[in-house]
Amino acid sequence: MSDNDALHHDDPLAVAALAAEALAARSGVPRHDIALVLGSGWGGAAAELGEVVSEIPAEEIPGFSAPAVVGHGGKLTSIRVGDRHALVLGARTHYYEGRGVRAVAHAVRTAAATGARTVVLTNGCGSLRPEWLPGTPVLIADHINLTGTSPLEGATFVDLTDLYSTRLRDLARTVDPTLDQGVYVQFRGPHYETPAEVQMAKRIGGDLVGMSTALEAIAARHAGLEILGMSLVTNHAAGISATPLSHEEVLEAGRDAASRLAGLLAAITRRILED
Repeated sequence: MSDNDALHHDDPLAVAALAAEALAARSGVPRHDIALVLGSGWGGAAAELGEVVSEIPAEEIPGFSAPAVVGHGGKLTSIRVGDRHALVLGARTHYYEGRGVRAVAHAVRTAAATGARTVVLTNGCGSLRPEWLPGTPVLIADHINLTGTSPLEGATFVDLTDLYSTRLRDLARTVDPTLDQGVYVQFRGPHYETPAEVQMAKRIGGDLVGMSTALEAIAARHAGLEILGMSLVTNHAAGISATPLSHEEVLEAGRDAASRLAGLLAAITRRILED
């Protein structure tokens, strides 16, 4: 099945199953225990996790395509962590790319189809709180979805209470007790938010703003995954920041924090697998 055919298949869960079969055949790993979606600044964690078993270009697996955003990887990597296996999804599709919400949700649905029961969703984001400086990792406690859409179709009703698992956040804080937590607001993008939109997000309860994660989390919950969300503050949001926003600023903050974040995320992943 070609990538185009996969995206327009009537059943997105069937496409995810095809992708999982292809991953198992290509990697030699029949089942993965945990999956990680690595956003801006988090890519180095893969090297810290354990032994790389296989790296597969994303576009060679049904439903995936090469990344469209500078700073995002383009491989699906299977890593042995002790006697368990982690699947690192370095091929995030953002809603603003215009490929549809099924493409956005495909990675987490594939993770569930490989046998994973937990997914770690990471991103780079803007902070609405002045005390959270660029380079600060923050646990996601909840989200507000301002994309105007959902990855679920038809009469599919899913409870999103405790969407970002309290249990997993508690485990993460056993690794780093200083981790703070906040509410992530997903905007559609690709433009950055205006100062007025940032103030709106703040007034409705947001602490962080970005262009990913919320839609993936909804699809992951529907697929039966337990979710840990982690944001890297790459900049202060518009109107809070004294300087204009730029994608290069996001990439630079990620590079500056990469070593520390890699070790933190690897340690948290190992702690989850041990629990």
